[in-house]
Amino acid sequence: MTVMGIGAANWLKGSGTLLLSCCTNSIPAIASGSRRNYCSPSFSLNNNTLFSTSINGGKIGLHWSSNQSNKLYFNIYCTAPISNVSVQEQDELVEEDEETKLRKIKDAANSLDIRVGRILKAWRHEEADSLYVEEVDVGEAEPRIICSGLVKYVPLQYLQERNVIVLANLKPRNMRGVKSNGMLMAASDASHENVELLEPPEGSVPGERIWFGSADEKENLPDVASPNQVAKKKIWELVQPHLKTDGACVAALATHCMRASTGVVVSPSLKDANIS
Repeated sequence: MTVMGIGAANWLKGSGTLLLSCCTNSIPAIASGSRRNYCSPSFSLNNNTLFSTSINGGKIGLHWSSNQSNKLYFNIYCTAPISNVSVQEQDELVEEDEETKLRKIKDAANSLDIRVGRILKAWRHEEADSLYVEEVDVGEAEPRIICSGLVKYVPLQYLQERNVIVLANLKPRNMRGVKSNGMLMAASDASHENVELLEPPEGSVPGERIWFGSADEKENLPDVASPNQVAKKKIWELVQPHLKTDGACVAALATHCMRASTGVVVSPSLKDANIS
């Protein structure tokens, strides 16, 4: 069965009646239902259920079935607006949905194990021209080995004994024979020609946790996810597109600043830049 259809978004903005029309083997049929009572639960033709409807959070779900190789075409039409659902209320619902989405992304971001780190020493990777290898103190008993593709962007001497931001709960990766246990976070412009390592605020120490939000949110952060959870739930892939520096070079997740206990995380000079 192939299905073609046109949905009318106006129904979600206050329309009163929903009409579903379909045609199979040139036999037309129409089912309708008011917005208040939603749609008829199902529609049948010749004792075969062609489609059923369900409502979830104001969204229409259509479920169809047939034991014939018929083509089913349906259109959704809207009539008579409901006076007790205002445009303002609809806008508030949309805004609330966006706020809920951003809150979930922020919670996911704060489950990432982002820490202040200090590069103890760095050198060129022997088997990869584009990679550095860094030995980084992230507040653990032993420093971590991290590989970074920064040769094109950052002089080697600039990496020695400097504080950085480390994403620490990624699965280890084998990079040309060297196992990398984390990622140095950096800002880059749109062309990716200029890349700068993010800098923790003065006074922060290796191993200190980084979070997104206000200073007083530090005491209510979620537990960090395990590397397996980060990979399975694609947490980094969810969060990364929303990370940028603002007009003052402050790293942020939307409107939530990236911070340590002594202040905010910054890029030295890149404004409105992507972070990865």
